[in-house]
Amino acid sequence: MQLPKTRQELARFIDHTLLKPDATAEQVDRLCDECIAHGFAAVCVNPVWVGRCADRLAHHEAAVATVAGFPLGASLPETKALEALRAVEQGAREVDMVVNLGALIAGDRVAVTRDIAAVVESTRSADPDALVKVILETRALTGEQIVAGCVCALEANADYVKTSTGFHANGGATVDHVALLREHAGRMKVKAAGGIRGLTTAMQMIEAGADRLGMSASVAVVEELVEC
Repeated sequence: MQLPKTRQELARFIDHTLLKPDATAEQVDRLCDECIAHGFAAVCVNPVWVGRCADRLAHHEAAVATVAGFPLGASLPETKALEALRAVEQGAREVDMVVNLGALIAGDRVAVTRDIAAVVESTRSADPDALVKVILETRALTGEQIVAGCVCALEANADYVKTSTGFHANGGATVDHVALLREHAGRMKVKAAGGIRGLTTAMQMIEAGADRLGMSASVAVVEELVEC
C-alpha cells in the first residue's frame, strides 16, 4: 500500500477516537472539532455520544463511528444488534463490533458468524451503506484463530476486520497481526487500533495493510509528519 505523503492523506486513514467511559460532552465536542480541522475519516465514540457527534458533523464529510458489544464482546447477539441499530438510527455510519471472543477461541465458528451477522443485518436495515467493522482482539488469539475470525467476518458480510479494542490486557495492534489480517481479509478492509501513538507506528501499520487506524493521539501523529 502506498504510504501517505501529506498530513491530509494521513488524516484520511484515521478514526479519531474517544472511547473512555468518563468522556465528557466538552471532550466529545473537541474531538469533533479536531476531526473537522484535520480532515480525519471519522470520529469513533461510545453510543451515548452518537447523536451529539452526528449533529456537530452534519455538514462535514467525516463519519460518526461507534461501538457495539464494547469492550468485552460477551453480549448476546440480539443485544449487539439492537445497540448497532439504535446507533445508526441516531446518525452513526460505521459500527465497530467486538467479536464473541470466547466462542472464537473455542472454535465455535457458527456462533461467531451468527453474532457478526446479527449486527450486520441490523445495521444495514437502518442504513444499507453503513459499515461494520469486526474487532477480533488479535493479541488474545493465535494465528489460526485470527484467520478463523476473518473467515467468520467474511461469511457474515462484514466490511472490515479490526485488530483490537485497545482495552485488552494483552495490548493492541501489531504489525504482524495487521499483515495477517490483510492476507486473509479477502474483500474486507483492515483497521488497526490500540497503542498507535506515533507516526512511525502508524506508517508501519499502513504499510502492513491497514486501511484505517483507530487512535486517540491522532492530532499529535498527524502533526509529526513533515511535509516535503
